[in-house]
Amino acid sequence: MADVTVSGASPDFLSHFGGIDDPRQTAKITCPLNEIFLLVVCAVISGAQDWVSIALYGQRKLDLLRRFLPFGDGTPSHDQLGILFSRLDMDQFQRCFVKWVADLHGTLEGVVAIDGKTLRRSFDTASNKAAIHMVSAWACEQKPVPGQRKVDDKSNEITAIPELLELLAIKGAIVTIDAMGCQRRICQQIIDQEADYVIGLKGNQGRLHEDVELFFDEYCERGVAQNFMKQCQTIDGAHGRIETRSYVVCSDTSWLEERHHWSGMKAIIMVQSTREIKGDVKTTRQFYIASLDRGAEEMATFIRNHWQIENSLHWVMDVTFRQDDCRIRTGNAAANFATIKHAAINLLRNDPAKMSIPQKRHSAAWDDEYMYKIIAQ
Repeated sequence: MADVTVSGASPDFLSHFGGIDDPRQTAKITCPLNEIFLLVVCAVISGAQDWVSIALYGQRKLDLLRRFLPFGDGTPSHDQLGILFSRLDMDQFQRCFVKWVADLHGTLEGVVAIDGKTLRRSFDTASNKAAIHMVSAWACEQKPVPGQRKVDDKSNEITAIPELLELLAIKGAIVTIDAMGCQRRICQQIIDQEADYVIGLKGNQGRLHEDVELFFDEYCERGVAQNFMKQCQTIDGAHGRIETRSYVVCSDTSWLEERHHWSGMKAIIMVQSTREIKGDVKTTRQFYIASLDRGAEEMATFIRNHWQIENSLHWVMDVTFRQDDCRIRTGNAAANFATIKHAAINLLRNDPAKMSIPQKRHSAAWDDEYMYKIIAQ
């Protein structure tokens, strides 16, 4: 190994990944895992989308990388990177990621939105492997990705959501999930972890959905349970579109609890949305159950904040990080690479510079001092 002088200290975030088992044969290890993780994170921040680009980044930016770690034998080839990440234990990797975010941001506060996303080009026709699906969390107040979990190949989000929740320190937070997560077991787990929930309700909970819908029908037509209702309305408009949302919260759910035995449920919510575009008016209704009883304005905020995970995470992953174009797919590589991208997003968002995520990525790619600042924080 070459004698290399390291000018800086190892980045703090790397210390949280020290417990991961190295799947490589000891005799064949030239680059330690911490050097490889640093290389891949820096390359992804700078725009790399595949192992070839990451390997090239390592060759061109070796001096920058050596400001943190020795890289005595240089950087690995694209083949070495691909093989390593396909074999790396994704559960260990995700657990280390969650611990890093927890140490970085502390207890999660406010709304923690949970939603799933398919990595569309992670399929492999040759091996008959379907595209993988990841369930991710988004902390709407603090803005990091606190964790993610790959959905098992023969399962769905219903099994992955409890596993993700188990990883997260959600005490005191408000967990929001769409109707896929409307399951008794999931609600009970959230309550057991001393958090609250606001969860979408659709036909997957047939009788509960029917009872809630019928109740709100009776309220709208005849004013049933008027004394237990709280209401508010929001109006948004842009580009010829006017959208009015009416929120109605009912805080008397004892009759539902007697019939359905739903853990912790204290309120049911109806959101009626009316959208007008060039004279064309469309009205839809959505229903929710909640374990907390708050004012209509607060409930509306919780529900609207849930969609931050679409705009601030999924959209950024698709448009800025071009995740749907990524062809990394062998073994565990797609799930591990998604975790790397979430780490990159967290590091970029943690930097206080008044720039967008694309601007920060460009700056980090062009300016070694700015990259050093991002990694060293």
